[in-house]
Amino acid sequence: MGRKWSKNLVGSTAVLAASATAALLLSGCTDGDSGGGNGGGDGGTPSPAVPTPTGPARTGPAPAAVPSVRDWRPVRGPGWKPSKYTRVVADPGGPLADEAKLLAGELKVPFSKGPARTADVELTRDPKAGTGREGYVLTSEKGKVKITGSSGAGVFYGTRTLLQSVRDRGAVADGVVRDRPDRPQRGLSLDIARKHFSAGWIEDRIREMGDLKLNQLQLHLSDDQAFRIESSSHPEVVSDPHLTKAEIRGILKLAASRHITVIPEIDSPGHLGAVLKAHPDLQLKEASGTPTEGAIDIANPKAAKIIDDLLREYADLFPGKYGHLGGDEYLALTKEDPSASYPGLAARAREEHGNDADVRDLAAGWLNDRAAVLRKEGKIPQVWNDGIHPDGAVRPRRDREVTYWTGREAGARNPVTYLKEGWKLINMNDEFLYYVLGQPNNFTYPTGQRIYEEWTPAVLRGTRPVPKSLSGPEHILGGRFAVWCDLAQTQTTEQVAAGIRMPLRATAQKLWDPSRPKLSWAAFKQLSARVG
Repeated sequence: MGRKWSKNLVGSTAVLAASATAALLLSGCTDGDSGGGNGGGDGGTPSPAVPTPTGPARTGPAPAAVPSVRDWRPVRGPGWKPSKYTRVVADPGGPLADEAKLLAGELKVPFSKGPARTADVELTRDPKAGTGREGYVLTSEKGKVKITGSSGAGVFYGTRTLLQSVRDRGAVADGVVRDRPDRPQRGLSLDIARKHFSAGWIEDRIREMGDLKLNQLQLHLSDDQAFRIESSSHPEVVSDPHLTKAEIRGILKLAASRHITVIPEIDSPGHLGAVLKAHPDLQLKEASGTPTEGAIDIANPKAAKIIDDLLREYADLFPGKYGHLGGDEYLALTKEDPSASYPGLAARAREEHGNDADVRDLAAGWLNDRAAVLRKEGKIPQVWNDGIHPDGAVRPRRDREVTYWTGREAGARNPVTYLKEGWKLINMNDEFLYYVLGQPNNFTYPTGQRIYEEWTPAVLRGTRPVPKSLSGPEHILGGRFAVWCDLAQTQTTEQVAAGIRMPLRATAQKLWDPSRPKLSWAAFKQLSARVG
């Protein structure tokens, strides 16, 4: 698909090019290149060793990418394609060196300090570029590509667009791409508690996510079945197999190189069965003595200490600005009369929050206290929406973001009520975005086509969007596709990777640009196969 060089020009420069190459090899690339010379030139004038593309001047299509670019302005020209003269140019000591080296390796061309010349890809960061934090401008003209953004993330996303277009067409047409995401939070949530995923498997997903311009990976670290991460504060709760801290650090390093924030989730006060196995004295029991599955006794001060120890430990390990506190499905609150079923919780609620307080208030106070721990560690807390209780003697503090998921649970509040109360939501609509292994409780594996054709960030519950006045990025921050491993043995990790491939791509597309896609689903699938 790329343009061919002029035969006459190639012929007239062949000897000179060979001589220049030999000289650079003998000199040991003393101009500071990583693996290749710069062939001369001053960055503004084509080097005599690098032919100027002279293919037919025409306007071409937008670069091929998933998600698709949002604004493309073509100009007449021969386009750009990588050649033996191509280098990726950036300041070796600057903030884009890692992005440049990654792209150079992917294109199989040298990394250079420049100056940029014909055939090169130049990466630049300009705080005044006007692209927004994650936006970029990609310009292809005069045989050269320049990618500019106000941050490293934006420039990185520009390199993904270029790389995917090269994978698809071998080239990019001449023109200008101006691209940016519609939502600031775009990601994948992975349940590593119910099912062990190796560090290598997770790293493969991070590479995949980076190419799709996704920027968050939530790890559900613990649940009733297992606690899957090394702990120094409470090693007694850790299950085998689990991820070591060394493995986590490797995951975090790779994620940082792809501008992905990893969000640890320690879910409480429910979903703590693995912790309770090591601390049976903290098991919540009904007045009859019957244990309540996965529920910790939040009237016991020791319960708070253990969870806070873990929150602080992982706040130090995970450098991102978010931590997830869970808060969902505390089964004590599902009883017809929680105060009668759990008189100890009711008594503690009145003691801490006044005579009008009940078990729900005690649970709200629990999450307030855990959120305060994360805030002190410099994190923004996130919680599941069913951990936000309206009214009551204790109000949830506004220091958190809410991941909204409940679509089929009895008594779950409509997302509009949260939005009208001023909560900022992350869309995790279980109708579209929940991949639940084994498909229990009437779940079915989501399809990429349904997400692509029917879902947007505004569709928070069921299939209908919230009102337009409440659907913008200032209200709904983004979304995550979620893998839950309820019946862990029903799929291998390889089957999970294959099963979420197209749903993840569809989610990435609609979070980057929620408008009706220009490509049909069939064309989108074909493009996804071509760009990797």
